[in-house]
Amino acid sequence: MRPSEVEYHVTIVVRSAVSKIDALAILALALGTHVQGQGTARPFVGLAKDAWAEIEIPKFGEPPPLAIDVYSRLSDDHARLQALALMGVLETQTAWNIRPHFTI
Repeated sequence: MRPSEVEYHVTIVVRSAVSKIDALAILALALGTHVQGQGTARPFVGLAKDAWAEIEIPKFGEPPPLAIDVYSRLSDDHARLQALALMGVLETQTAWNIRPHFTI
């Protein structure tokens, strides 16, 4: 479950046009889990204990990319590792072109 206080986060970027609802569903399907907080302003997909992913879509008139924000309550390194693991899963389960938006 998403902690109430976020301390660390990193972003991975998907160069595909997809809606927030579809992107969350794709994440959940690829990870074999489900979307939590559906119908709220901040739905998310749990990744590991104290880690989760949220989707940031382009604002009106902006082109893709789609941003997947990976949050961790534990550390910056934990957020980065969870983001890299998520990238690996998505690269094998989807046709998305994904890149980290942080230094590896």
